[in-house]
Amino acid sequence: MTTPLIWANLLHLSYNMWCDRSTPEREANQTVYKPFLRLDAPLWDDILLAMAGAGMNMVVIDVGDAVKFDSHPELAVKGAWTPSKLRRELDKIRKLGLEPIPKLNFSTCHDLWLGPYSRCISTPIYYEVCKEVIAETAALFGKPRLFHLGMDEETERHQRSFEYVVIRQYDLWWRDFYFYQEQVERAGCRAWVWSDYVWNHPDLFWRHMPKSVLQSNWYYGASFSQKLNYVQAYLDLEKHGYDQVPTGSNWSVPVNFERTVRYGANHIEPRRLKGFLQCSWRPTMEAYRPHQMTAVDQVAKAIRWRERQ
Repeated sequence: MTTPLIWANLLHLSYNMWCDRSTPEREANQTVYKPFLRLDAPLWDDILLAMAGAGMNMVVIDVGDAVKFDSHPELAVKGAWTPSKLRRELDKIRKLGLEPIPKLNFSTCHDLWLGPYSRCISTPIYYEVCKEVIAETAALFGKPRLFHLGMDEETERHQRSFEYVVIRQYDLWWRDFYFYQEQVERAGCRAWVWSDYVWNHPDLFWRHMPKSVLQSNWYYGASFSQKLNYVQAYLDLEKHGYDQVPTGSNWSVPVNFERTVRYGANHIEPRRLKGFLQCSWRPTMEAYRPHQMTAVDQVAKAIRWRERQ
């Protein structure tokens, strides 16, 4: 039996992932840590209903510090959901025909949701916290088939405006990645990651990245020229035999997602093309309703194009 193509949207419970330092620009874009939940429930519900109506079948939920884990309640921001609240929401999501998939980003560029442990990278207490949070998240989601680990943008350039900078290099990055992967697989899930490590370290990536890990290369522009290494990465991942879920966004331009779908469909073998992921990269707040709903509309348009092929 053929598994249906994934049509997914990344939806944020937690939005604490970008910066530990406030600037006017970051405040305006919401890309700065906040000690409270940034979530408007009516918009959350409307996005999910729109996704179901659009024919989408998966929601990737950025969990982070938006749930008060039994194992580590100290991570939770003010207003965080209880585990029982999350379970009720997941049941509601499933009844809409959407498959909920958890995401916890362990990149040092996007781990402010780990609170004090984000400054304990690669230490015994850090590993214990990560192990317990992954296990509890997988249990709350009912042993999902996929578990997104993030792992993007761990570079000096992406942290140049941070007060506290951590960049793992060489074998340490891989040892920690294998640790997260092991915890996810122990929970019965398949690891899923952003693929941009390959942009800067292709030889290490091909040598060390397991084929069992689902790959989401991402690119948010309008031109799909192969001169762009972001675009070339789709071809390279296909050449090396990795399963892919190409990722687009309405972050920059409105045409990106449909072009991502067309490009992926034309360049990735069907047996390795597992689906597509849309990312609005905005908090789930009423101020961003038009942006969020437009992201879903763009997926609906891409689904209609795919069905005509």
